[in-house]
Amino acid sequence: MGQEKAPQAAGTHRRRVHYSGKYPRRFEEKYKEQQPEKYGAEIAHVIAKGNTPAGMHIPIMVEEILAVLAIKPGERGFDATLGYGGHTRAMLEKLAGRGHLYSGDVDPIESAKTVARLRAQGYGEDVWSFRPMNFCAIDTLAAEVGPFDFVLADLGVSSMQLDDPARGFTYKEDGPLDLRLNPAAGISAAERLAEMACEEIEGMLVENADEPYAAEIAREIAAEERRGVRIETTRALHEAVAHALAARVHFPKGTTPEEKRLAVKKSSARVFQALRIDVNHEYEVLYEFMEKLPAALAPGGRAAILTFHSGEDRIVKKAFQAYHRAGVYQAIAPHVIRPSREECYRNSRAHSTKLRWAVKA
Repeated sequence: MGQEKAPQAAGTHRRRVHYSGKYPRRFEEKYKEQQPEKYGAEIAHVIAKGNTPAGMHIPIMVEEILAVLAIKPGERGFDATLGYGGHTRAMLEKLAGRGHLYSGDVDPIESAKTVARLRAQGYGEDVWSFRPMNFCAIDTLAAEVGPFDFVLADLGVSSMQLDDPARGFTYKEDGPLDLRLNPAAGISAAERLAEMACEEIEGMLVENADEPYAAEIAREIAAEERRGVRIETTRALHEAVAHALAARVHFPKGTTPEEKRLAVKKSSARVFQALRIDVNHEYEVLYEFMEKLPAALAPGGRAAILTFHSGEDRIVKKAFQAYHRAGVYQAIAPHVIRPSREECYRNSRAHSTKLRWAVKA
């Protein structure tokens, strides 16, 4: 008999886990999603096809943002939504080791990964600080560290949040219907949905997502709740939307099955968006941020804001216009800036993006 193998010494290399079947099915087992930065060739191939690799986030409109913010070494800035850190890193490169950038985020799960990644890339506390905070508290941060020469707020949900079924942001994989940016705060989307009346659900879908079938979907969800069927998973909500459109919506004669399938897909995306906005109080937070932003900027300070749907863009546009008329901002974007065709091809999640900017007097 051969000799028994000695136990593996602590701290030595461990082989990655292998899975049953040809491909791992659960997100927790997908090592490329958990550590995407280690798989450069595969990541480059996915990006070249115009997709975002699972577990990663491709920053949107980086060049346009840098042009608007015109960052100079020695300045002080605030990245209101850290996310995967792509915008933060681009702004740090412009500071060239002088000045200071602060980044905030309410998501404790993804921000911890991003902070570790940026620290490993050499960005220490001397040039960059992270604060676990909601960006509507910009006034508190500015009172502590001083007014900002530049501010960026990227209002989009990060791809890492969308890709992880445990977060409940998408119906594409089944998971708990949560949708909270900070899972430790507030109530989940499932709990929120259970406490809402039919009319309230309809109003939420119209106000937060301009959903054309809001009444039909709201009636279907309310009927499910009356039957004692709690909608607690992402798939259950998607199926409720699909059933609402199939049973309650009268499509024009000649509508093909593919057109109906696409209608369900679009409505589900809007329903998830509306619920996410409601659960995280996103409009209230944005209104508060827009009110506090001017006082947090230094004279001549620049602000850039990325929005991803019409409700957000209206809030930003009207606030910029009002403060411009009042003389608080010396200049604002005369029109919305959209990502280039080339960027939309490279990153399909850029299609709905709008950029607006303002300069303080």
